[in-house]
Amino acid sequence: MERIEKKLKNELKNADKMAYPDFDKMWSSIQQDELKITETERLVLPPPRKRKKYALVAGLAIALMATPVYAALNYDWSDILSYREGIQTALEQGLGQKIEQSITKQDITLTVHTAFIDDNRTILLYTLKPSASWKGDHIGFDRIGLKDEDGNFIEGDYVHQWNKELGVFQGYFETSWVAQEKVADTQLTIENIYFIGDGKQSIDYDPTNNETQVFPIHKDGIDHVTLQAFEQGEGRVVLQSAVTFSDADTKNKWVRIIAMDPMNKPIQEAESPVFGTPEDTGAYINQQVFTADSIRAKDASFELSYMHNLGVIKDTWRIDMKLSKKQLKNSSSRDVLNIPLENVPGGTKVREMRVTPTQIRLLLTSEEKYTHIPYTKYQLAIGEKLLDGGRWEVENNPYQTELRFEVAGLSMDTLASEPITLIAKRRVDVVDGDDQPIHLTNISAKPQSKTSTIGGYPITWTYYTKNNNLYVESSSPDAEFGGVTQTYYLHQKKRNYGTPLIISLLGDDNNMQIDEYENFKDKELDIYIWKYTTNDPNAEQHVPLTIGK
Repeated sequence: MERIEKKLKNELKNADKMAYPDFDKMWSSIQQDELKITETERLVLPPPRKRKKYALVAGLAIALMATPVYAALNYDWSDILSYREGIQTALEQGLGQKIEQSITKQDITLTVHTAFIDDNRTILLYTLKPSASWKGDHIGFDRIGLKDEDGNFIEGDYVHQWNKELGVFQGYFETSWVAQEKVADTQLTIENIYFIGDGKQSIDYDPTNNETQVFPIHKDGIDHVTLQAFEQGEGRVVLQSAVTFSDADTKNKWVRIIAMDPMNKPIQEAESPVFGTPEDTGAYINQQVFTADSIRAKDASFELSYMHNLGVIKDTWRIDMKLSKKQLKNSSSRDVLNIPLENVPGGTKVREMRVTPTQIRLLLTSEEKYTHIPYTKYQLAIGEKLLDGGRWEVENNPYQTELRFEVAGLSMDTLASEPITLIAKRRVDVVDGDDQPIHLTNISAKPQSKTSTIGGYPITWTYYTKNNNLYVESSSPDAEFGGVTQTYYLHQKKRNYGTPLIISLLGDDNNMQIDEYENFKDKELDIYIWKYTTNDPNAEQHVPLTIGK
């Protein structure tokens, strides 16, 4: 059977050349002592007592091999759905609408296999099979989305990855759009497919030089990269890279700095990096933190790693579908709760809960616009099962926020019968600054330091000039102090804000911040704190939502 499995995999890679077998001849050959696969290839069958089972399995395998839906039935979606566990659970439960429609243009076949549509979202599982001559490691699109029956284009997010064994890209398209009726005429549309490859460019970066260093690239849509290093304390260095592009299409590609040790092996970052933060100038900002010893080691080297377009096939792939949410709708529920969240500003409450077989969404409403919900981690306790979730802003509605939880490993019976409790953890509050200035004196290229307090928290300030800019660093030894979000100075009663250089995540353990003031020439300055944050990592609030049955 090992040989047949290999044969199946090979045939699936060339499904467009696959021919259906002659089933009458196949059965006739099974009755003899051999199984004919093609006119020139035969498999010798085992002794008669084992033949019945073998012939049944082998015959079924050959039949499936010739059936286009074989690949769809046997794809492993678990990797691509690792952050969409609710869809994976629904697949395992046999849920989802089978689509199995394909279109081939210029030797690239798009297939939509399965759709999931309920009251929370619409997800399509798809594959893209390129021709054998395609180049690159990745693909991208100019546009991907759904068109509804009125012709409106519906954008969404997509993720795909290469399945080398089967020779296809597996992916999913997701949107919060859901059909208003039980059945909706829709169309998946993909415009222009790009072949994308990995590129590298060595840069002569000197990690012992704290001055701003600029490196021309002039290649593959990248104009130049600017690097700055900042001491973070505890033997760590923040390496910030600003990538400027000459080709707008390159902006959406992965770009980062790779540091390599003397053995030419990548140096691991000391903290989770942050990539792709847009800047007002159009640059693409990355932040990576390394130990000072690792990147300043003798013979350490650096390179710019990125993705770039190798070619494009300009065409449009369209698949018309009738999407039905009947299957998942019958197992879905929507409950109006109006449960207040204690000690949360803005009159925030859990307005409603939408439960589907793949996802649970909690809609939070506030009386004030853009209310900060002061927690960074969310879970749903369903009986003894915990589901991890995340917070999402509701597009075009500043009074609402959503909490989304993938339904992993739970049946609808369990969701209906078990009590459900929201657990909010790791509180981070955003606090307004005060009107007490921090007076900076003797401003020069030589770093100066001073201390101040706000809200009872001590802050150490370090300031200096570099490249005609003023840099103001702030940090605190108190772990409950989350950091200064931004500073400003007054000029003719108008606030002039510094540009934060450190990309901070709410609730992380680093409260260091650096503000940059460009083209600064004075020797003294009063700065003010606009806002700061405080951390309470042990804070936890339990909100019962349903009592179960």
